[in-house]
Amino acid sequence: MTISFYTGGARSGKSLSAEKRTLCYGSQAVYIATSEILDDEMAQRIENHIERRGSNWQTLEIPLDLTGAIHSLDGAKPVLIDCLTLWLSNHLLAKSDLNKEICNFADALEISKTNIVIVSNEVGSGIVPDNKLARQFQDAAGFMNQKVASVSDEVYFVVAGIETRIK
Repeated sequence: MTISFYTGGARSGKSLSAEKRTLCYGSQAVYIATSEILDDEMAQRIENHIERRGSNWQTLEIPLDLTGAIHSLDGAKPVLIDCLTLWLSNHLLAKSDLNKEICNFADALEISKTNIVIVSNEVGSGIVPDNKLARQFQDAAGFMNQKVASVSDEVYFVVAGIETRIK
């Protein structure tokens, strides 16, 4: 079992890099989508991702219970989780205990018997946001990325479509 973590800015190419990495573990894979279709633009983004991946991917929509999903995996197929920052947003809006959710997720990764590739946005490279909710998100995302990186076997930073292994 290998945990691979991909992070980078928006539209950096991290999802495509992570998809390629996932398929290194097997030609049939599971894609766990954390996004929810809230408008037409998001629906189109999701459709574009599905078309790009092709028919050898099974898609599961899991906006909140990633920990439960990981516990249910049997290791038969590699898994790509895309993306953790949307999952975090879902929990923030649901007023979940973010630290608890993040720690439970990291604990589940540590005991998983499945090859898992994870995508998350790096949000700490910009300015400190001017409002409380955005600062809470940025702080939680930084904690989450550090926690997930600490339990990952591989960590990649992607910029301009170029991935660099940092762990």
